[in-house]
Order: sequence, then structure tokens, then C-alpha cells
Amino acid sequence: MKKFFLTLLLVSAFSSAVPVFSQNVNIVDASAKAGMTFYWDSLALSGILEKNGHQIAFKAGDNFILQDYKKIVLVEPPVSRDGNLYVSQDFMNKAEELFKTETSENGFKIGAILIDPGHGGKDPGAFDTVTVNGKKITLKEKDINLAVGKLLYQRLKAAYPEKKIQMTRSTDVFLSLAQRTEIANAIKLEKNEAILYVSVHVNASLDKKASGYEVWYLSPGYRRNVIDKNSVDDKELYTVMNSMMEEEYTTESILIAKFIMDGLQAQVGSQTSSRGIKAEEWFVVRNSNMPAVLIELGFVTNQKEAGLLASDSYKQKLSLGIFNGLAAFVTHFERSRGFTGAH
Repeated sequence: MKKFFLTLLLVSAFSSAVPVFSQNVNIVDASAKAGMTFYWDSLALSGILEKNGHQIAFKAGDNFILQDYKKIVLVEPPVSRDGNLYVSQDFMNKAEELFKTETSENGFKIGAILIDPGHGGKDPGAFDTVTVNGKKITLKEKDINLAVGKLLYQRLKAAYPEKKIQMTRSTDVFLSLAQRTEIANAIKLEKNEAILYVSVHVNASLDKKASGYEVWYLSPGYRRNVIDKNSVDDKELYTVMNSMMEEEYTTESILIAKFIMDGLQAQVGSQTSSRGIKAEEWFVVRNSNMPAVLIELGFVTNQKEAGLLASDSYKQKLSLGIFNGLAAFVTHFERSRGFTGAH
């Protein structure tokens, strides 16, 4: 689990007076002009500024920013107004000051990726009998999930021999949702390492015309404890830090989802359509203490898409699209030293 190493000054900082500045700087324009990368979650109203291997995490309405997930600095609260986000000039000055400092050589990295092929064993998941190449076959979600999961595993193992690439199941066995989550949370990491959780599924619908792939992430409306309460003495500080970490996981999950969607679109092309990125409180995702996404590869109940999902070449495309998305996120995460503070 990630642990924060914060100075004792942070506790007293919350009682300090916040200096008054005018909130007249459009952060999108200002960050672009300053060469900063800006990420914004419009649902959680939280964002990240990144430059030179440093990050600043913040939330609209909060009177502090979190620098590199180690130091809290008081600022005038950012304001969301008329569809735009505004900050004070002091906010931007503090950002510039941090981004000018040298980065540590001990950067953060992805230490493990856990692939979770949904269903299995006595639980077939979604299934339907369709005609493929003139023959009637019954497509079962558990089989497609496992096939794509194993292909993804092979690609990740070859590309990242130094990382822990694991699967919740590599055969047709049943695992409860709780067991899958336990496997995820039991993976051991070294200092400054993070883990990604990727759940693979297939869709079904009473509407036989429904088709397309989609990627889900945890809804910002769901909150969980992602920091060990014993690691922080001050209860008020724990609440703030836990909220920031949970919002960070949400932001990272959205980025992973976006990269995977881009990867799938590049591989699948016009063969089927994208249904977009969505938010939900999936049990497996919400109980894993890490960035997590759930991918729906397509609909077994759609005649055309079922034919694609039955094809080995199409499953190769799906696995490659997911791999490219994950690889893009890993590169981004490790280049920026990760959004998350020390483990």
C-alpha cells in the first residue's frame, strides 16, 4: 500500500489563514502557455498539472494543492465557472516554482498488472447461440474472456519481463468476485511501485442490435478507504489524504480507460463501434485498492459481433488494442514518475 511521508507542518497548515487572490486565470490557457500537461475529471471536479516529472493534484473548491503527493500547500480554491476552471495567479506561480525543481532519480513505476478474465467454471457469463460461417455455435463469455486475457498476458510478459504480469485465472475455473479482489490486493509491490487491474468481459442484451465495446471505471460517487488508517495519526488529515488518493485512482482509471479505448479503436477500426467510457460501481473494481478498469469487448447477442468474437484473428486485435493502451499508460505513468506518492 502507498504511504505518505509528510512533514509535521501539514497538520498545522489547515488552521492557517488562506491568502486572498483573484481567481481570474483560465487554467487551460495558462497551463498550455506554460508547457504544463493538464488533466481534468469533470465529474469529480479534480485535476492534475504535470511538468518535468512533477505533479500537482487539486480539486475545485479546496484551498490546498498536493505537490508530488508529498506536500500540501495552501492556495485560493480553484473555481469551476461557466464550464471553465479558474485559478489565482498565485496558484500558477506555485506550480511554476515546483516544476522548476529537479526530479528525483527514484521514480515511480508500474510494478504489476493483473488481468482478470471474468466468469469461469460453473459461471459461463453471457452466452448465445449464433450462426457463424453457416454453423450454429454457442458462444460463452467465460471462454472469450479467457482467450483474450491469455493473449494479453503473453504480450505483456514479452514486453515487460521485469514486471509482475499475473492472471486471476488461466484455466476454466470459477472464482468469486471476492476472491478476485483478494488476489489483486495480495500482490506484493516494492517501494515506489503501483499495480493496474484490468477486468475483461463480454456484453449481452435483449436488443439484438446492440453492439460495440466499452470501458468502465469506478464512479467518482463511490468512495472507499485506500490508505491504511494506522499510517496517519491525524483523523482530519487522513480524511483529506484518503479523498485525494481515491480521486487520484479515479483519474488514473479514466486515463487507462481512455488509452485502452484509443488502442481498441486503432485495431478494430470500422468492424464495430465504440460505446465510450463509462462509470459504474462494479464490485470487483470498487474493492481493489488500485487503479482499475473493466472492458466489455462486445456483444455475443449481436449476430455480426458474435462472428467477430468467435474469430481468433479478431481476439488478437482486441488483445493488441488493450495491450497498446496499457503500454501507453505505463509509458506516461513512468515518464511522469507516477501520479501517486511513495509506497
